[in-house]
Amino acid sequence: MKNILYLFLFISQVFFAQGRFESANALYQKGQYKEAAQVYENIIKEDKLHSAEVYFNLGNCYYKLNQVAPSIYNYEKALVLKPNDPETLNNLKFAKKLTIDEIKEVPKVGFAKLIQNFTSIFDYNVWAKISVALGFVFLLSFIGYYFSNATLAKRIYFVGMFIILVAFALSISAGMSEKSHFENDRVAIVFSELSQVRHKPQKSSNGIILLHEGAKVYVLESVAGWKKIELTDGTQGWIDSSTIKEVK
Repeated sequence: MKNILYLFLFISQVFFAQGRFESANALYQKGQYKEAAQVYENIIKEDKLHSAEVYFNLGNCYYKLNQVAPSIYNYEKALVLKPNDPETLNNLKFAKKLTIDEIKEVPKVGFAKLIQNFTSIFDYNVWAKISVALGFVFLLSFIGYYFSNATLAKRIYFVGMFIILVAFALSISAGMSEKSHFENDRVAIVFSELSQVRHKPQKSSNGIILLHEGAKVYVLESVAGWKKIELTDGTQGWIDSSTIKEVK
């Protein structure tokens, strides 16, 4: 009986959140961006609905309101749930043009870049599904090999099994690599209008660089109200944790 009640409450919540989502979309279409943003925020906080569409639309609202950090933050949140989405990437590019800091991004080179380019084709969930599908095809090939009487057919099945096994191993490795990258890649956005990156986790330490609202950083570790970060150009330092907001 309890399970049925929980299911009913869950379905009701989903329908209610969908109604709010459509209401927010209507407000956005009318140009009421501040009101629409508030409804989207309520959907996330109260209805616990975390979807790429909600974060994408919320990012659009903040972009229209010229609020740099919240717009970039929500586009990045959308990309976590829907990686490589072209529309989100395009809007994020425009939002980044509103930022003050011009920090170069040091690209990966060599073999590491090739591996990253390959594994990032899909997220780790898709790689997992591909692995399951390849495992099923491998099983069918083994059954065909085992029950086939013709020599040529056995050879074809054997070669096919070998190719599928290699593809299966690659998909497993790619999925594990993407999973590790997802868990260790702690992206954060600077929300403070101005924030100092320092050599040590203390306010008396010498500054390295000043960051402005909307700058993207990577969190490496945390110590008593401070976070060690790395910029896209490889520069590392410590920043007051209250000035940034982690995407994941």
